Amino acid sequence: MSQPGLKGVIAAETKIGEVDGLNGKLIYRGYEIRELTKKLSYEEAAYLLWYGEIPDSDELLEFKEFFYQNRALTPVMKGVLDVLPSDMDMMSVIRTVLSASGDTSYGWKPTLEQAIGITAKVPTIIANRKNKLEGRSYVIPDFSLSHVENYLYMLDDTLPRPEHVRALETYMILTMEHGMNASTFSARVTASTESDLVSAVCSAIGTMKGPLHGGAPSEVIRLLDEVANQEDVKAYLSGKVLAGEKLMGFGHRVYKTHDPRALALKENLMGQVGKDEWLDLALSVEAAAIETLHELKPGRALYTNVEFYAAAIMKALQLDSSLFTPTFTASRMVGWTAHVLEQAENNTIFRPLSKYVGK
Repeated sequence: MSQPGLKGVIAAETKIGEVDGLNGKLIYRGYEIRELTKKLSYEEAAYLLWYGEIPDSDELLEFKEFFYQNRALTPVMKGVLDVLPSDMDMMSVIRTVLSASGDTSYGWKPTLEQAIGITAKVPTIIANRKNKLEGRSYVIPDFSLSHVENYLYMLDDTLPRPEHVRALETYMILTMEHGMNASTFSARVTASTESDLVSAVCSAIGTMKGPLHGGAPSEVIRLLDEVANQEDVKAYLSGKVLAGEKLMGFGHRVYKTHDPRALALKENLMGQVGKDEWLDLALSVEAAAIETLHELKPGRALYTNVEFYAAAIMKALQLDSSLFTPTFTASRMVGWTAHVLEQAENNTIFRPLSKYVGK
């Protein structure tokens, strides 16, 4: 029996992560994501996905030193970044500049060192592309800052607020990995041909660029902007639902109950109450929206998804919408490369069949 889109078809076995939509769980290497975001930094979560275990203090120190040292772009990559046309979108910029790093040292099999090196460079590409478009000079990474803190620093050339760092770090941990999604599948298919790691990652970036997969939470931000000017939030949301409009940021095609990533983000933001107006607004809007949906759509499992709180974080950070999917990409680099490395361990080329229905 054919399965359009391969829905429900198991294409690979993995030890990296599991998406349990029925029970609302996301697992990284045997750990529930909500527990990880309470105690791990981005670096520790990345180490877990790449190495399969949480590092001790010595392992983490050595890992961070190598990870941070790889942030700088090579002269070739910087040269390519400098000459790209100004109307090229950010996802295409990331893909093109990373392609310039794929020299003869990137062969089969991919290595963990390559994965770390590529992941470390993506924030540098994004930030300096933004700087160039805004007429600012190239910003050199600060090798003393954490991965997320350095990303925010390079975007604005100023040290970010701690609550903003922690909010974005939580988001980037939550979006590192999400099972056999479209972009991860693309990366594994490319790797299965024994192509190099850069090519596999560029396949994933091309897939993430599509709005059906890497769509940014722009619609949620539009909702927050609208609600910010309303005296009675619940009445305004009720009016939208009764008019047949969808409340963006609620419901998910995989999770049939609470989205665990949204719950983890909310837990983080509860500790930031009173420190940022947009984060405070998101918490109040969620409460009103859930109450409204339960009243007007009883029996429907409509809960907050990760895009809702992601939008609040992006708004608080004042990130332009053009940076939403690239930031998602910067976090997912860890999951993509982990899957490519796993594919290479016991490789079989992907070669599904097609059913001929023509003349």
